[in-house]
Amino acid sequence: MTVEVKIGVQYAPRELSVSTEEKPQAVLALLDEALKNDTVFTLTDDKGRTVAVPAARVAYLDFTSDAARKVGFGLAASEAAAATAQ
Repeated sequence: MTVEVKIGVQYAPRELSVSTEEKPQAVLALLDEALKNDTVFTLTDDKGRTVAVPAARVAYLDFTSDAARKVGFGLAASEAAAATAQ
């Protein structure tokens, strides 16, 4: 299940958005470790791109599941095909 993580950064007008396969608890553990070591918080998305933020500048993390957001023609077509097959 893909999770979208929105990262608020202090003094930045926009948040960063990363889609990842990591569970929220794992992401929080990465941030906790970076804060303890006073290092950079890094998160890799599901396409292999890495976002790096100084851990001390992370204002918040917001987790959203992408599972509920499946919309579009592909979903409707697959549901219609399943309904006609029955």
